[in-house]
Amino acid sequence: MRSKASVRSVPVRDLGDVRVGKQLSPASRSGAGQWPYLRVANVYEGRIDYSDVNEMAFSPAERETYALMPGDVLLNEGQENLMMVGRSALYCGAPGAYCFQNTLIRFRPGPDLLPKFAQAVFVWWRANAVFAGVAEKTSISHLGGNRFGALSFPLVPMAAQQRIVDVLDSFSKLEESLEASIVKLQELGAAVMAELADVDCSTFEEILAFGPQNGIYKPGSAYGMSGTPIVRIDSFKGGPSDLAGNLLRVSLTKGEFARYGLATGDVLINRVNTPELVGKSTAVGDLIEPTVFESNMMRCKLRTNRATPAFVETWLGSPTVKRYFRTRAKSAISQASINGDDVRNCPFPKLEVPEQEAFLRRLSAVRDQQLTDREELVKLRKLKTGIMDDLLGGRGRA
Repeated sequence: MRSKASVRSVPVRDLGDVRVGKQLSPASRSGAGQWPYLRVANVYEGRIDYSDVNEMAFSPAERETYALMPGDVLLNEGQENLMMVGRSALYCGAPGAYCFQNTLIRFRPGPDLLPKFAQAVFVWWRANAVFAGVAEKTSISHLGGNRFGALSFPLVPMAAQQRIVDVLDSFSKLEESLEASIVKLQELGAAVMAELADVDCSTFEEILAFGPQNGIYKPGSAYGMSGTPIVRIDSFKGGPSDLAGNLLRVSLTKGEFARYGLATGDVLINRVNTPELVGKSTAVGDLIEPTVFESNMMRCKLRTNRATPAFVETWLGSPTVKRYFRTRAKSAISQASINGDDVRNCPFPKLEVPEQEAFLRRLSAVRDQQLTDREELVKLRKLKTGIMDDLLGGRGRA
């Protein structure tokens, strides 16, 4: 275990230069000596976004004061979200290519501190609410250069810093690999979905055995802790969903249940929602008890020899159908609606059931791998956090 004697608590200000950036003013917006500067919108945890960089006036002396150098650590000085105060990234750009605004704090490590180790501690501090604990809390929470500089930094010998950095770097490389794989799989999934754009279409009506049928309307007094579960527009997000639990309940007559009871394989389509979500759909899976659906959606029953519920669900979530429903939607205040004719006339690919199933297998292979990668990334990040707690908390080997 690391000896307690090998860890010294030293104020941040004694281990490097702490500086808050230049304040943006009306004069600096248009004055001479315009120069690119970084602001809070550019600094994310572990990375700097250079795609949207502003400029303001810096005199030659100010450029010397506020110029960024490789190895500088930039921290968000203020944030609306308290837990995001102190979000940090290491500057690795060209010397003096950018300055920085007073929404950021620059920490320039001295000779006793590796920049990557310093930034790792700052990440750990943010995650463990150290910054949140000292920040000034108003509508915008502020870290403040003085409060940041007064924090006690866990200084370990240089060799130990390097070993910790090496361990964290190895995890970061694995993270980057998984993130890149997830992005590639997203692109591959989009390419598989794009295959449907070139397929000739008939209409949705040709695959319907029944419907579209509007759901049941019941007054608020009919809802309670007992009764029959009812699917509402907030019960699913679109695509595969679990309708087996956590549903509100409503009092029904036997006749109402007979008319509005759901069955596995039914397809539900929102007929009233925000313009972006109107037409949101899901296929009903296994139900653990009799369930009905609310009036702001429509239920369709499929001709099983013409379409599979999973393929219909996937198709209804495609860009083609989303665009179609947007063009057919009738707008009201903050809401839009579609009707049964809009659903019946919705385009549907001329694919036989075996072709639909083959498409779903290709898409599922991509999505299953993407889900696996996402789960691995979550596990990796939890493991990394645990290791950071051990190493930076002084409980691990160094």
